Amino acid sequence: MENRTVIDAHNLSKVYNPDTIPVNAVNGVHLHLERGEFTALVGPSGSGKTTLLNMIGGLDQPTTGKVVINGTDITALPPNALIDFRLHNIGFVFQAFNLIPVLTARENIEFIMLLQKIPAQERSRRVEELLLAVGLPDKADARPAQLSGGQQQRVAVARALASKPQFILADEPTANLDSHSASTLLDIMEKLNTDEHMTFLFSTHDQRVIDRARRVITLVDGSIASDTAPAGLHHS
Repeated sequence: MENRTVIDAHNLSKVYNPDTIPVNAVNGVHLHLERGEFTALVGPSGSGKTTLLNMIGGLDQPTTGKVVINGTDITALPPNALIDFRLHNIGFVFQAFNLIPVLTARENIEFIMLLQKIPAQERSRRVEELLLAVGLPDKADARPAQLSGGQQQRVAVARALASKPQFILADEPTANLDSHSASTLLDIMEKLNTDEHMTFLFSTHDQRVIDRARRVITLVDGSIASDTAPAGLHHS
């Protein structure tokens, strides 16, 4: 039987400034995510959502605990191996889009595949597919400055998917978007989740995202205060 566990975080803690004035950003969090989940991490500002997301994504090292992704303990990987693992396994979508301004939409999406050394023909095919999936087939040659915020965020989602990751980590992906753009983006993500069983973990304040999530984990002061999942889904 295939292992459905994508993310297993054990006893994760993050302490900033341990030697001066310690700030406990995350306290002993256990988190288990299975393939195909559509989960929102919620909580007030300063509750540790982004820190937790960054540790799961290997962008930040935990003070204690470990993160196991598809059986690989990423907290034990040396820096170069971790970069390589992230490149091939994790897609990131940030609030600020983080597109490369001098590159076109096509080139932004293609960028990660270049790093992965994917052949040109395959890159080209996948870019066309992804532009279609995010509803921007006519914007391939537009640079970020020529796109609206919603369009830039859709390019960012396409870029995150280009590497065929195991899961997508999305940090406040709708924060800078109007209602129509946010709704379009969430439709795209839901479709990918349903059709491709793509796993999504959001960090969000946005009720529009929370309403669509099938599991909502609330963080308060760096600890999980509640974890609500639909009946029939069991999480350890």
